[in-house]
Amino acid sequence: MRTKRPLREPVREEAGPTLKNYITPAGLQRLKDEHRFLLSRERPAVVEVVAWAASNGDRSENADYLYGKRRLGQIDSRIRFLTKRIAAAVVVDPAAPRPGSAATRVFFGATVTYKDAAGLEHVVSIVGIDEVD
Repeated sequence: MRTKRPLREPVREEAGPTLKNYITPAGLQRLKDEHRFLLSRERPAVVEVVAWAASNGDRSENADYLYGKRRLGQIDSRIRFLTKRIAAAVVVDPAAPRPGSAATRVFFGATVTYKDAAGLEHVVSIVGIDEVD
C-alpha cells in the first residue's frame, strides 16, 4: 500500500541571511518619519473610516468599506516593509573621516562630480536603495 505524500514540502520560516541596508542618517530619519506617520496618523484615520463603513450594513457593495480594507492592507504592508528596512539599517555617515586616499575614491555617501563625453558636468550622490530618487 502506497502512502500519500504532500505535493510539496511545507514552507518553513527560517531566518535567512540578513541583507545589510546601508543608509545615511538623513535617509534613516525619513524611513522612521514615514513609519511613525503611518502608525500614528494614516492607519488610525483609515481604521475609523472602515469602522464607520462597516456599521452601515451590507459590506459587499459598500465602496467605503471595500476601499478602506484594501487601503488598510496597503498601509500594513508598508509598515511591515519599513520595520524590516529600519531593523536592517546600517547607518553610514558620509561626513565621517575616511582613512587613506578618500578624496580620490568613490564610497557610500560620497557626492561625486564627473564630466560626460559631451563635457557636461554632473553631480551625483552614492546612496542606498531606500534613498534613490
